[in-house]
Amino acid sequence: MKFDTLYEDNDLIIVNKPAGLLVIPDRFNTEIPSLNKVLETKLKQHVWVVHRLDRDTSGVIAFAKNEETHKHLSAQFMEHDVNKFYAGIVTGIVHPTESRIENMIAEHPAVPGKMIVAKKGKHAVTDYRVVEQWPLYALMQFQIHTGRTHQIRVHSAYIGNPIVCDEVYGDGKPFFVSLIKRKYNHSEKEEQERPLLSRLALHAYKLEFERADGQLVSVEAPLPKDMAATVNQLNKWTKQSS
Repeated sequence: MKFDTLYEDNDLIIVNKPAGLLVIPDRFNTEIPSLNKVLETKLKQHVWVVHRLDRDTSGVIAFAKNEETHKHLSAQFMEHDVNKFYAGIVTGIVHPTESRIENMIAEHPAVPGKMIVAKKGKHAVTDYRVVEQWPLYALMQFQIHTGRTHQIRVHSAYIGNPIVCDEVYGDGKPFFVSLIKRKYNHSEKEEQERPLLSRLALHAYKLEFERADGQLVSVEAPLPKDMAATVNQLNKWTKQSS
């Protein structure tokens, strides 16, 4: 289980979580690897979970090494004093190109594990701006000011631009180069074209907060290879077709 350590001191550790890895153990299948248990094995000590990322979301995530730091960081997350930035590839044309979404989020009444925008839900605030717009897709920056379950995925789908490969709030379809490149021919070694991106196209790329001593901690993680390759292909073939 490979991942990069982005920051570490005596009180906390921040890593770049790969997509597909749980943050905490699955309560129904404890044999599935989880990031906190992998870290405990690596550090040979207990770590406290401060916040979470969805299993298929990659990026920056922090863990506390002691109870005092856990309480301090948990309070910052609860009071929304943490700056959390995400990059996401979405479907369609985004309009307006920059805005704030303030729609409440609640659990779906009939589908376990799914969230919806609802008047009687919990307050949720997401700022977004378009970084790159292509004919069929867009690269977006999100900043969430609350931490609701699936917040970005729900809000993004609500405005008509679900995250690419989102099986719950979008069509779940993977991204193939043939979708944007005319007369695409896959490699002779392949019986069929392989998707360039086949997981939720969402990445937590930046996290900022204050340590107990007042020091600002600001950590970034670059786009993972699959998302970066998708962006490169979208730039390449969009320019060639224009």
